[in-house]
Amino acid sequence: MIEILTASALATVQDNGRHSQYRQGVGTAGAMDAVALAIGNALLGNASDAAAIEIPVTPFRVRFQSDLCFALTGADCTAELDGMPLPADWAMQAKAGQVLSLGRVRSGCRAYLCLQGGVDVPVVLGSRSTQLREAFGGHEGRPLRNGDTIRAGGGDVTLPAAGLGALLPSVDVPAESGIAAAIRVLVAAEYPDFTPSSQAQFWGQPWKVTAQSNRAGYRLAGPQLELHSARELRSHGVVPGVIQVPAGGQPIIQLSDAATMGGYPKIGTVIGADLWRLAQVSPGEAIRFVQVDHSAALAAEDTLAAHIAAVRATAALQRRAHQRMFA
Repeated sequence: MIEILTASALATVQDNGRHSQYRQGVGTAGAMDAVALAIGNALLGNASDAAAIEIPVTPFRVRFQSDLCFALTGADCTAELDGMPLPADWAMQAKAGQVLSLGRVRSGCRAYLCLQGGVDVPVVLGSRSTQLREAFGGHEGRPLRNGDTIRAGGGDVTLPAAGLGALLPSVDVPAESGIAAAIRVLVAAEYPDFTPSSQAQFWGQPWKVTAQSNRAGYRLAGPQLELHSARELRSHGVVPGVIQVPAGGQPIIQLSDAATMGGYPKIGTVIGADLWRLAQVSPGEAIRFVQVDHSAALAAEDTLAAHIAAVRATAALQRRAHQRMFA
């Protein structure tokens, strides 16, 4: 069990999301950076769908009320355990009474605190994720507060004394001169309805993530995108990653807490394999879009899955080797 000492804004319990209720109008919720969640669970030997705490803002501090293994992944938040610096994407064992502190963010946007056996909260509609707008799931359907106590699922896991780490997946579309993160995109149904100049600007210009961005969607600022002619669409299903363009011409990328339907024209969709990279872009930073086809999107999914599987297998080998050494 852990006690929340300092809770940042909108720290919530999230797992892989609530996907079985979409047709009933219930959004997915779930971790914005599913890769960080997967790596944390892999380091600890947790089930792949184990829940964790998503931390979008620091400082954040917790006290361990019992000996417990944990992993901290995602954003590099100058983390310390009782004053001892921790590397990024690292798992280790905490002793009862120790305090984990997350401070200044050096890179990324969201950190994930995974606990041994996963965060133990009730399963609601097939998921432990917090549904903020509807106020259910997670810990009492709300963000975490100072004084909250969070249970861990527990289980038998032993880590090396110095801990265990993992590398992030490599991506073959690097940032442009370190300025704008490259995000791969498929064209969407209404893409031909945009003018040729708007299509060129969509791919050719950087887009700033504005301060009005959140788990529901990233609002972007850049060139004004225009249709050949004004067009009204009936509301239809949308999923995380869809890039809609409202009348003002500034795109909105639908994300984990987005509604299940919308009527704005869709110019593209961020591929599933890049949603984790998008989730680690902070407001004020820039992104650029790179056009890919469906085969490239599927290949990226396979590459990402293979990386996570390799992390899980390697971490299991190292945990077993440590257990044999001290058996």
